[in-house]
Amino acid sequence: MSEIRTEVLVVGGGLGGVAAAHAACRAGRKVVLTESTDWLGGQLTSQAVPPDEHPWIEQFGCTASYRQLRDDIRDYYRTHYPLNSAARADRRLNPGAGRVSKLCHEPRVALAVIEAMLAPHRASGRLTFLLEHSPIEAHTDGDSVRAVTLRDDETGQTVTVSADYVLDATECGDLLTLAGAEYVTGAESRDRHGEPSAPEVADPANMQGITFCFAIEHRAVENHVIDRPRDYDFWRSYQPDFWPGPLLGLKAPDPRTLEVEERIFNPEPGDDPTAVFADQSKDQGDKDLWRFRRIIARGNHLPGAFGSDVTLVNWPMNDYWLGNILEVDPETAARNIDQAKQLSLSLLYWLQTEAPRPDGGTGFPGLRLRPDIAGTRDGLAKAPYVRESRRIEAVTTVTENDVSLAVRGERGATRYPDSVGIGSYRIDLHPSTGGDNYIDVGSLPFQIPLGALLPVRVGNLLPAAKNIGTTHITNGCYRLHPVEWNIGEAAGALAAHCLERGLQPHQIQADPKLLAAFQAVLVQQGFELAWPDVRGY
Repeated sequence: MSEIRTEVLVVGGGLGGVAAAHAACRAGRKVVLTESTDWLGGQLTSQAVPPDEHPWIEQFGCTASYRQLRDDIRDYYRTHYPLNSAARADRRLNPGAGRVSKLCHEPRVALAVIEAMLAPHRASGRLTFLLEHSPIEAHTDGDSVRAVTLRDDETGQTVTVSADYVLDATECGDLLTLAGAEYVTGAESRDRHGEPSAPEVADPANMQGITFCFAIEHRAVENHVIDRPRDYDFWRSYQPDFWPGPLLGLKAPDPRTLEVEERIFNPEPGDDPTAVFADQSKDQGDKDLWRFRRIIARGNHLPGAFGSDVTLVNWPMNDYWLGNILEVDPETAARNIDQAKQLSLSLLYWLQTEAPRPDGGTGFPGLRLRPDIAGTRDGLAKAPYVRESRRIEAVTTVTENDVSLAVRGERGATRYPDSVGIGSYRIDLHPSTGGDNYIDVGSLPFQIPLGALLPVRVGNLLPAAKNIGTTHITNGCYRLHPVEWNIGEAAGALAAHCLERGLQPHQIQADPKLLAAFQAVLVQQGFELAWPDVRGY
């Protein structure tokens, strides 16, 4: 077993972990960044989920470094792709012309940009990567975490990293359980926080479903039908109690109204990418499946450059909610991972062989899985899209009553004097392992309170992803790309600030003068701590 000593250890290389490492390195601290896969970027890369963002993202509502990430992704396409003149001239280029976001793009492009962003810190020796390493033990001393032992998933060898500050940016909040920190999972009861959308009885095992995303293109005159998936018969006949028909079908509940809606699937839309309007406050954009999360729009490129669009499949039909992957034994977790993969492969096979076509026929055999885009042999994303993590018992817990449009109305979201950032998204919960349908509630543009990043007891362990002090309900609006980035960047900046000033995180949050000094540093670094006058949706 080898040992490494650093100042800041960031466990988990998703968006929050990348932002945390970047912030701490920017402040001159030595950082070790670990990641269980071989790709940094989490939901944006290894989970293959194009950005879910609020409608004002092009003007305001994120940190300067997140805006730089978005700009650099666009510049990557301008530099390396054969864009046509209209796309190249578009300041707000949407490479995939998807309707989920104003910036839909390939996972590998985000990976390249993230690696370039971190390259100077790595070259200087301030930043060390440990890819394909998973945490297996946390070493604690009273209310502090002194070190974390990780296993190399390829060789089985272990390394112990000791640090002054340990940031948990894992997808499932793995360090919270390893370190014995106080945390919550699943759904809290309505009595606990008085949330209108919470269940009467708490259910710690009731968590949002996971999804194995995948990318496909369409080659109309070719046959790319995959082998019949092992569990296809099960998934073809599976119909949840709250679903209008078989899960593998085009009818599904509208997340906001729960009314039955029939989706459209047309892999040859022939549309003008520059005419695509992505604004979920006005149009969810999810009824047209092909264009919803499209990541390559061939109409953005010179004629002949691409034979097809490419779309990313993260749809109602491949959300897996028949079991959890956290707070269960390893065998159960592995079985649920396998079943989630089978669901996604079964959806693809159904699309290729049985989905209704506009011409009255069935099946699109020309749909071709793109393993090269996912970076895997099976063509599915390297990791499941995890919507819900363990969450710390925090100094401040953000509840539905703090952000709900219906509850707070014209008053706006709760204003936090210890704000370390902002975000906005509807409270968006996908069907869950407890048998719940969608819970989709209008919300208000909100702040991220520093108190939500502080565990009630442990002093030097900071959440840096989806594991902050939210509830099962409010996780639904705090889990998206720009918010996770802001959380991680704030955690990294906080650790660096504490090291520089010889302070503890809880001291800063509790002392108005110390808090104001830290917030001034954040503003100088490009954080936005409050919203202008905008309305929720």
